[in-house]
Amino acid sequence: MKFELNKSTVMNLLKAPSIIVLFLWMIVPLSMTLYFSVIRYNLLSPMDNGFEGLGNYEFFMTDAAFMPAILNSLILVVSIIVVTIISGIILAVLIDRTFPGRGIVRVMLISPFFIMPTVNALLWKNMFMNPVYGMFAFFSNTFGLEPIDWMSDYPLVSIIIMLSWQWTPFALLIFMTALQSQDQEQKEAAELDGAGFFAKFYYLTLPHLSRSIAIVIMIEMIFHLSIFAEILITTGGGPGNDGTNLTYMIFTNALLNFDVGIASAGGVFAIILANIVAYFLIKQVGKSLMA
Repeated sequence: MKFELNKSTVMNLLKAPSIIVLFLWMIVPLSMTLYFSVIRYNLLSPMDNGFEGLGNYEFFMTDAAFMPAILNSLILVVSIIVVTIISGIILAVLIDRTFPGRGIVRVMLISPFFIMPTVNALLWKNMFMNPVYGMFAFFSNTFGLEPIDWMSDYPLVSIIIMLSWQWTPFALLIFMTALQSQDQEQKEAAELDGAGFFAKFYYLTLPHLSRSIAIVIMIEMIFHLSIFAEILITTGGGPGNDGTNLTYMIFTNALLNFDVGIASAGGVFAIILANIVAYFLIKQVGKSLMA
């Protein structure tokens, strides 16, 4: 017996294995997280377990660190996005012209983005922000000022600075690419009409970058909701809860308190929060791209 398959069926059969693997890759961890979030399970006493219902969620959301973690997460995300977008636009506009060594400058400006988060955190912690032998302490002593202990006095600002430094090249790369497609005839016409640099930037360059800005916001928002390595290596979530975000709070419950149930409840909360944010972001980005 001879079976004939049309082109559509063959394509679906070829795609099926990868789709199934990806589905299992997502659904198995999610199912386990949902399961552990409703049971009492601590690694220090694994035999003392049972159905907990919404008790883990209640415990997680009434924790003293919960509201500071949510607030710190929002401050980190918004601050880093604002700094990287402004810095990226300024740098992209500055290097969007021909000058000697332009290629080298571009490579140097983009290179911080390829540094691993752990290395980035150690670099800033030890080389720049150390209150004894860091570069900031050296300049403070040079001018007769008291060195600042950045990790203790300004934990969130420290994390914002190091992450902004690492992610500005990403925004710069997106904006630099977008400026390559800007209509130069419009800029020349504006110059003939007597428009200055700021007028051309506000009425021509900024509207042209609107789609790129929307994409940068969406991608950075998704990544910065899960900031972890920099906090673990630098502030350790402290002092107190001043340097704790939602991701680090989940880590504290999972690997420091060994409470899998409460950590899983926090993970589910984080998934819901991330999906809500992603929904509105994708909706806004879609409008921007269709405009």
